[in-house]
Amino acid sequence: MKGGVFYGKGIRELKEEEPDLYTLAESISNVCYNGQVLDYKTQKLIAIGIEASKSDARAIKQQMISTMQELGATKEEIMDVLRVVLITSGMPAFNKAVKILNSI
Repeated sequence: MKGGVFYGKGIRELKEEEPDLYTLAESISNVCYNGQVLDYKTQKLIAIGIEASKSDARAIKQQMISTMQELGATKEEIMDVLRVVLITSGMPAFNKAVKILNSI
């Protein structure tokens, strides 16, 4: 997580209501998205693939939008990720993610 950009609505609400939990969530995110070997953008593209494989529409859209807006990911880069989703998770997960990408 870089600068709180990728937190969903629930996490943002924690910041005000439960600051200790928010700090913990922020710390975990910073440890996971540390870019020691893979750069942050690559890590976020992986996150898109994981969410797409799970077919979680809300999370797919959130990951795609934030990665495109904040890290400059292109539709073509995301389609490369979704091709891997097709081969590993199948056509339904792939189709759902492509539909979401095309709606953005």
